[in-house]
Amino acid sequence: MDVDWDAITHVTKVDPAKPLPADLDVLAGTDLVLVGGSDDVTEENTLEAVEAVRSAIPNVPVFQEPYDAAHVSRETIDRVDAVAVPAVYNGDREHFVGKHVDLFTELGRQPDAFVGSSVPLVGDLLASKGTELVSEIAGKLLGEGYVVQHLESAAAAVSGVEETYTPAQVAGAALATETFYGFPIFYVEYSGTYGGPEDVEAAARYLEETTLCYGGGIDSREQASEILEAGADAIVVGDCFHDDPDAYLETISACE
Repeated sequence: MDVDWDAITHVTKVDPAKPLPADLDVLAGTDLVLVGGSDDVTEENTLEAVEAVRSAIPNVPVFQEPYDAAHVSRETIDRVDAVAVPAVYNGDREHFVGKHVDLFTELGRQPDAFVGSSVPLVGDLLASKGTELVSEIAGKLLGEGYVVQHLESAAAAVSGVEETYTPAQVAGAALATETFYGFPIFYVEYSGTYGGPEDVEAAARYLEETTLCYGGGIDSREQASEILEAGADAIVVGDCFHDDPDAYLETISACE
């Protein structure tokens, strides 16, 4: 499925480790779904979440955003439109450069070199599943420039974030994402707390082709509108999808 990034304004983040709403019809108004999380995520519950979302909204793009190779399987790759791999600018080396270099090292090696290797993220999958996945997964890999701005979040702990960025640094990361790295997504992540529009305003000035996403704490029409008016191309809504379907529907209405 080709994604029309210009049409993406509302993204839903589905955490496989959390219960899904009883009525998944609430997803009908979202433009894209990201399936992934930091805690208690497994290959099995990831696939279950992907399948449930696919059944509810078969015509909406579904991406997997894994934090570990154990979350990825042949089945999840078959069922998603892309595997979105975060490159966390303010994280540790492993979560910006290390995993990606290891992954593409494996992609470029001879088939027999996959046997017995151990590479973070999807490199482990290639090692265990064999060479038939190489071209398929390479075609589905999608880079995300990422800034994690909530130090107390699981996302910060997982990716080794010890300091948040100033708005000027966020702007610099946005500029690097588009002009140097060429990632299609730049993601400002406040992970469970509402950070407001300042970082979005800083980043938006430097992005023309790259999709600017903001995620974190949005649970009302007013917050969704504030972030979009600040220059975000899309809001990412997660917690209220799981916890408060009425608030979640308000965030969708702000994007219409």
